[in-house]
Amino acid sequence: MRVEAQQHRLGRAEHRQLLRGGGGPDAIALLGAAERSWRLLLLRALADAADAAAGAADTPPGPLPGLHDGWRLLTRAWRSAPAEVERLLAYPAVGTWAAHALRRVRGTAPADSPLWVETGHLHAVAASAAVLAGLTFRTSVPVRDGWAVLPGLGGARVESAAGRWAAAEVVAADGDVRVGPVRVRADAAGGTGGSEGVDGSGGAGGWHGLRELRAEGCTLLLDDIDPYRALRGPRAPEPLGGADRWAGLFAEAWRLLARDDPEAARAAAAGLRSVVPRPRSERYRPHSASSGDAFGAVVASEPDDAEQLACTLVHEFQHHKLGAFMHLFTLHEDGGAERFYAPWRDDPRPLGGLLQGVYAFFGVTRFWRRRRGELAEFEYALWRQQTLTALHAIRGADRLTPMGRDLVDELAGRLAGWRDEPVGARARDAAALAAADHRATWRAYHLRPPADAVARAARAYGAAGNAPGAPPAADGRIVPGRPGRGLDTRAVLLRRMLVDGAGDPAWVEAAAGAVEGARPEDLALVTGDHDAARAAFTDRIVRGPGPDPDAWSGLGLALRARGHPAAGVLLERPEFVLAVHAELRRGGAGPAPDPVRLAAALSR
Repeated sequence: MRVEAQQHRLGRAEHRQLLRGGGGPDAIALLGAAERSWRLLLLRALADAADAAAGAADTPPGPLPGLHDGWRLLTRAWRSAPAEVERLLAYPAVGTWAAHALRRVRGTAPADSPLWVETGHLHAVAASAAVLAGLTFRTSVPVRDGWAVLPGLGGARVESAAGRWAAAEVVAADGDVRVGPVRVRADAAGGTGGSEGVDGSGGAGGWHGLRELRAEGCTLLLDDIDPYRALRGPRAPEPLGGADRWAGLFAEAWRLLARDDPEAARAAAAGLRSVVPRPRSERYRPHSASSGDAFGAVVASEPDDAEQLACTLVHEFQHHKLGAFMHLFTLHEDGGAERFYAPWRDDPRPLGGLLQGVYAFFGVTRFWRRRRGELAEFEYALWRQQTLTALHAIRGADRLTPMGRDLVDELAGRLAGWRDEPVGARARDAAALAAADHRATWRAYHLRPPADAVARAARAYGAAGNAPGAPPAADGRIVPGRPGRGLDTRAVLLRRMLVDGAGDPAWVEAAAGAVEGARPEDLALVTGDHDAARAAFTDRIVRGPGPDPDAWSGLGLALRARGHPAAGVLLERPEFVLAVHAELRRGGAGPAPDPVRLAAALSR
């Protein structure tokens, strides 16, 4: 295999496109070439580290051939069919495996399997390469949880008396491929199909070939088998029963993308390789993930509809673009303990994580900008505001490099140009409520105001009964808290209201039990019953066993809807009001102070 040093350059046009959140197929091709070098360097590092570990002679070899045999078979396949083997080596799960195995060899990753199972996956990669190259060969591959997997092709259910970890022989001759006792037929395109007598559903003793998601202009693999598909460590194969629904949703999602943004769709088709399906999550709460070790893979929960899947693909491909870009350029200096508000997360984020977030949600904003309908207008209004909020927060970060500042300025400039584009009144108001709610609730959970300022305000209020005491000028420390529910709970209710509540009052009863973490006062708030919401939030604060950040932000939103002067401090500095209230409850013998009266005093 050719692993000579190679320089990678981006042209001015491609560099600027990527800094501005875009990038066409030419830019993605350049990033893909750089990712190839990155992958080969990772494989070389793994080979060197594995050699060193083997030389230490304290690691049981296991039942597999030596790793040098695997490298030789892989090299032989590459010489016979370089294009096919290069494509296999670029397969996302191969990158996840190489990175995880390297960490295992170096002792920096948790271990739930023998080391030979991790490093020995090289033989599975080499066997896949040899099958794709049409070679005659014989080798052995690891069996994990009853499965022998050939990356990019599929897996065989293999009976073993050895427990979770075993080995299976792979033999190929004259186009006939067997994994243990299971016969596999590989087609000319490099995919796999079932063979006679083989259970294609992945039943006992059967072969489960990877299926394809096909659309005009893009074909991805639906990977439910590879043990390294899940990005954060090995996971047992989970053959999917509902592949037909995935196929239909993907075809429709891709038609939507290609129609709304043809160049972006062509770029994504050039970079994406696989979708890793996960079980469906709650409506309007999809889960997705990607990794810099697995360029081109999208882990995604089964979507509500094609539009949601299209948005997920855009979101995760933005992460892939920036991750590959950051393999070439430095956008921020490492180190630093500071954390930032991320308007799409429940937790404080480091600078690198927030850069990834703003880049991804710029793509999400651009996606919804091209969509139509009240829900799309809500998403567009929400994410353009939230992404700008995050960009402004990191503009002055000390650890940004000049190129990092360029990226932040470019994205902020594009979003600022969209800020005044009109959306419908209901969508606009709902987005403003969701944004204010997330920010206030996040602050109440994670910010701790200076203790001396809290004590002074509590003493002043307790002495005079209504003494003014403004919050300190600067924010307090970030001390990560533990949110009792998702900070998006009211936003999910708002989405349900916009879609289901248009002219149908019955949606309130349905939503009451459908949104995890939602309470009756949250429904009252989003449906406009602000007096009932105010009373319920106040009662929770006064009668509750301790600080309740969700109730304080909800109270602020209910008061703002009525134009109450206490709303500002509750939404802008809820952590201070909450802390003073808690201090008064600790020090007083009487009833808990009225939260609205306290907030009104502090707002002066």
